[in-house]
Amino acid sequence: MSKKKSKKKASTTPFTDALRVGEGFQLSDVDSRSTPAFDGDKDAGKEALAAADAEMDDLQERLYADGSAGGTEKLLLVIQGLDTSGKGGIMRHVVGAVDPQGTEITAFKAPTKEELSHPFLWRIRKALPGPGMIGVFDRSHYEDVLIVRVHNLVEPAVWGRRYSTINDFEQSLVDDDTTVIKVMLHLSHEEQGERLAERLDNPEKYWKYNPGDVDERLHWDDYMEAYQAIMDKTSTEAAPWFVVPADRKWYARLAVQQLLLEQLRALDLQWPEADFDIKKEQKRLAETR
Repeated sequence: MSKKKSKKKASTTPFTDALRVGEGFQLSDVDSRSTPAFDGDKDAGKEALAAADAEMDDLQERLYADGSAGGTEKLLLVIQGLDTSGKGGIMRHVVGAVDPQGTEITAFKAPTKEELSHPFLWRIRKALPGPGMIGVFDRSHYEDVLIVRVHNLVEPAVWGRRYSTINDFEQSLVDDDTTVIKVMLHLSHEEQGERLAERLDNPEKYWKYNPGDVDERLHWDDYMEAYQAIMDKTSTEAAPWFVVPADRKWYARLAVQQLLLEQLRALDLQWPEADFDIKKEQKRLAETR
């Protein structure tokens, strides 16, 4: 007699609590294949991702409506991660699932000559979301304490001062009614190697392969040290870091979606009240039929 497989129940631990970087955090202790706050398998994860779309749409529309009515709340999602960590998948499957009218995605590349002539936060400030918007940074100001540090692009005293500058900057954003969600997609060295090899094995993915990714891979330990410093110095009460295990793409997408949902719920935004006489407008409209 065959037995039906019992489905695991989803964890009741909020993703915000399970993934938040706290005191004593060690990046090396994070299992990049783990699935904190979720007990299901890949199929269950994909189902959970799709099942949350309707609520995400509703909460994003409330945020957008609030901004349109004069509200000041906005949200900034910062996504950091090494090459192949899944940032593009987050943009397509999580951010791409909401109304593009209410989102602004900025992919920060190597700074231009003009950008280098200004303080490092200059280009970041220009890309901040306005009221009612969800701003998404694909890489961010943290590159100025990551790649800059790893490759000695400026003196240590220069990048060393940037941690406190970043903390002050993010505190000012929170004080201005910006919810800041900072996510590191934590990929293992082995998984990155497999993903790069897959791009080389498939002609349809050659376009995604960048020989420079292998050059950066040679600095893996230096990047891990730089990321640990970021967690130690810039995971604050106002703008904490969330480390998302990223070896399982389906889980990383679900985790980022749920972090967004939990923060949007916490805003507890209500639909704006009408600023006109509803009965009068109903009557006027009826007269045009």
